[in-house]
Amino acid sequence: MHIFYTPDILQSNELPQEEAQHCTRVLRLKESDKIRLTDGQGHFFEAEITAISSKHCHVQLLEKIKQDLPWKNQIHIAMAPTKNMDRNEWFAEKVTEIGVNQITFLNCRYSERKEIKSERIEKILIAAIKQSQKATLPELHSMVDLKHFVSQDFAGQKFIAHCYDKEKMLLSHAYKKGENAIILIGPEGDFSEEEVALAIKHGFQPVSLGESRLRTETAALTACQTIHIINSHP
Repeated sequence: MHIFYTPDILQSNELPQEEAQHCTRVLRLKESDKIRLTDGQGHFFEAEITAISSKHCHVQLLEKIKQDLPWKNQIHIAMAPTKNMDRNEWFAEKVTEIGVNQITFLNCRYSERKEIKSERIEKILIAAIKQSQKATLPELHSMVDLKHFVSQDFAGQKFIAHCYDKEKMLLSHAYKKGENAIILIGPEGDFSEEEVALAIKHGFQPVSLGESRLRTETAALTACQTIHIINSHP
């Protein structure tokens, strides 16, 4: 069944214009067809199309279904964006499909990209929750300087993945099952040594993601998947 993102469906019985056009012009659905909606806040809605016009699609809600996320802990990935925007979008899509609660893009000393258009990333997150049949949209934060970010409070384990030859554990060994986790992933030139030291000062544990030197977006995805794998073990 087709899924449509309708964040205001409880205030309006109408699909957002972009979703309405996709429903009626692309998929060519008609009145009385059944569709599934999500508000991005943990709920699905079974609905029936009641009226269609050139830019509008009205529905009647038939059933509200609460969907709990299949993981109990909070996962927050904070990544310095790559110069190539396609790779940032790929990261956002795939990490949402795997499962993440919050995403932050970091401005670091060696960052090659200093700006992110949140509107484009938000659309990718919406498409990804529909693709992976999730009812909860990850929280996307505005781009923030690393120095400010590491000073914020976080209830859970805090990690920074870097490539320096310094003592550090594998994330798979350092992470404690069931705990909330936030993982910092640096730019293609890595974090500066001063940034690593600052993060450690604020309680971040340095970790490795393995022997291979990974691209930024691959490292972020690996970190997220590692947390899920550990929590999936009985």
